[in-house]
Amino acid sequence: MPELHPAFLLPPIAHRGLHGAGRSENSVAAFDAAIEKGYAIELDIQMSADGEAMVFHDYELSRLTSEKGPTRQRSAAELGAMTLADGSHIPTLEAVLKQVSGQVGVLIEIKDQDGAMGANIGPLEARVAEVLNEYRGPVAVMSLNPHAVYHMQRLAPDVPRGITTCRFSAEHWPLLPRKRADELVEIPDFEPTESCFISHHFVSLELPAVERIRQGGDPVLSWTIKSEADEHEARRLADNITFEGYLP
Repeated sequence: MPELHPAFLLPPIAHRGLHGAGRSENSVAAFDAAIEKGYAIELDIQMSADGEAMVFHDYELSRLTSEKGPTRQRSAAELGAMTLADGSHIPTLEAVLKQVSGQVGVLIEIKDQDGAMGANIGPLEARVAEVLNEYRGPVAVMSLNPHAVYHMQRLAPDVPRGITTCRFSAEHWPLLPRKRADELVEIPDFEPTESCFISHHFVSLELPAVERIRQGGDPVLSWTIKSEADEHEARRLADNITFEGYLP
């Protein structure tokens, strides 16, 4: 099992790049700003209608663009032509990796494509693995869906993998079946032979499942820290932070 590179444990990790101050999240400008400061970068991957790995967080277009409708129903060309708030366009993972070119670590979150954290996944992971096959900088992949993480193990065994986790409360996850949520909160799919880290919501770092992984010596990252006070609390239990809205 490949180990998590120090690039994800020493510098703080900029959530969706160093966005704000006129720089859109997951944008070229946000990634340039993170590189300039020496921060590692966390970014999100959604799939286009024609199977491209697009750097975009939302399943729906309206929050971040002037368009409406599901992200997955648009082609890569259509998505790439859409304008973000800062005037830039939605990039592909391939383009962002060329931009970063190994200067800082890139932590890639593969968004769940099943809808209920189930096994109906595959094409997006395959494209991510294909792109990563040509990349030589420090990189790691993670997902809230353990099936995606396991699939990446088979597709890209040399790329460090982790599970994104949280408490999966009904308030914040109303569409996730409660049975599945209760399963996921225990992080049952974390096995050192398949994953080498977790990235957990900072407000519940004291959960027994997180403590179990910490005691096993595997890295625990935390998300998303938005103040120095929250950073202080998170660093008591986490090896590194993913942050936004301030400079740690």
